[in-house]
Amino acid sequence: MRSIDIHAHLTPQCFLRAMDAGREWHSIQPGTQTVNPRGTWTPEQRLADMDSLGVDVQVVSTGAAFYHYDLASGVTGAMHRECNDEVRQMTLDYPERFKGFAQIPMQDVRAAIDELERSVTQLGLVGAMINDTVNGRTFDDPELLPLWKAAEQMGAIMFVHQQGGDTLVTPRSNRYHLPNTIGNLVDRAVTFASLVFGGVMDACPDLKVCLAHGGGYTCFGIGRMDRGWQVRSEARVNIQKPPSTYLNKFYYDCLTHSEAALRMLIDTVGIDRVVFGTDWPADMAIDWPVSWILGLESLTQDEKDAILWKNLEKLLGI
Repeated sequence: MRSIDIHAHLTPQCFLRAMDAGREWHSIQPGTQTVNPRGTWTPEQRLADMDSLGVDVQVVSTGAAFYHYDLASGVTGAMHRECNDEVRQMTLDYPERFKGFAQIPMQDVRAAIDELERSVTQLGLVGAMINDTVNGRTFDDPELLPLWKAAEQMGAIMFVHQQGGDTLVTPRSNRYHLPNTIGNLVDRAVTFASLVFGGVMDACPDLKVCLAHGGGYTCFGIGRMDRGWQVRSEARVNIQKPPSTYLNKFYYDCLTHSEAALRMLIDTVGIDRVVFGTDWPADMAIDWPVSWILGLESLTQDEKDAILWKNLEKLLGI
């Protein structure tokens, strides 16, 4: 049995070394950025844990705490270049075990395109992990369209993952861990809607977008989106087809934490669009992810194989 994990994070060793030495790192002062101890694993420790979980390949992404779209683009760009170089080194040191996502300075579209191109064409990374928003801007913002067109041309995968507790839910309630357990799912549905209703997926029909955490509430709410498209003229400004026809234009990781929800996801978007993701090493990760998939009674063996490795082998070209 083979497994490829598209959703696995790291805290860059270059950052940790600077903090341990008491040095500023791309404007971050020692002690000012909280680091989850679960994310400080070395590549060798990571490999040992992957072996224990039965994960053969991880597509590693520098953690969302390092988006830093709020900083000057030059500062963020330098930070991301160092992170991306480190991820690339992991893929060189262990080519059979690691692929990588880049970080890109989304607040500066030209710089983001340049770093994505460097990461994909020179470093061999497979795409980029990005936040659901760019300092409050959603992905239908016309200024971002050149980035989507560039990513489409490169064949880069854009893996959409929220930034910690900074979600649409957070201003209403920061209690009970709701920004994570609910906010992530709200943000992902808004991202789907922005890309679809905003006409981005029509303008870039071959753009590869993977929505983390099963696409959030997208599938559960797609009927209401379709109804809005049917009865409201403002919902039809940019698209000629109902939103549900775009579901199979996206990829979704399997992180639903619910067999019933995963079954619904598969039945709604198609088994060829669902991929394996663990959220390793976060506390919200699936504890034994491969075993969880293999133990789901409502999935056929072919569906389990598709999720665990077949779909990602095709998407990543490995």
